[in-house]
Amino acid sequence: MKIESLTAYPRTGRGSKKAKNLRAEGRLPGVVYGPKAPTQQVEISAREMEKMIHHSASEILLVDLNIEKDERPKRLSLVKEIQHHPLSGEVLHVDFLEVAEDQEVTVRVPVEAVGEAVGVKTSDGLLEHVLNTITVRGLPKDVPEIINVDVSDLDVNQTIHIGDISLPEGVEVVGEKHIP
Repeated sequence: MKIESLTAYPRTGRGSKKAKNLRAEGRLPGVVYGPKAPTQQVEISAREMEKMIHHSASEILLVDLNIEKDERPKRLSLVKEIQHHPLSGEVLHVDFLEVAEDQEVTVRVPVEAVGEAVGVKTSDGLLEHVLNTITVRGLPKDVPEIINVDVSDLDVNQTIHIGDISLPEGVEVVGEKHIP
C-alpha cells in the first residue's frame, strides 16, 4: 500500500455546530487514536482528503499524518473510517488509526473480479460476486488497496473460495477460507 502524506491541525472545538463551521471553511473534523497515545481531535483539508480518496482504488489509505504544533508531529496512520453524507456523498468525518510500521493490522479490503468468466461467455452463465470485501492481516505497507481476482477460467458451477485467492507475501486472510 502506498503511503500518502497529509497535514492535520489540532482541533479544540467539539460538537455538531463546530463541525458544521469547519466544513463551511473547507476543513474536515477527524480523530486520531491508537494504542500508544490518547485520542486526539484534528482537522484536515477537505480538498486534500477528497483528492486522496479519488486517486486511490479504495478508501483504505495509509497516511503519514503530519500534525502541526504537536509534540508527536509525525504519525503513520490507517484511515479506519470515512463518514459520508447519506445523500450527497460528501465526506463528513475521518477516523485515523495510528499504526506502527512493524506491527500487523487487520483491515477489510475490497475484492474486484477481473476478466470475463468462460461460463458467462459460452454457457450463458451468471457470475455471482458473493463477497465485496475480505478481512486480511499484514504489515501496513504490505496490505493491498484492492484485491483483484481473475475469474477468466471459471466455468458454470465453479467457485473461487477465499483460501484460493493469491495475496501479497506477508498478507493472510482472517477467518474461514472455504467461503466462496
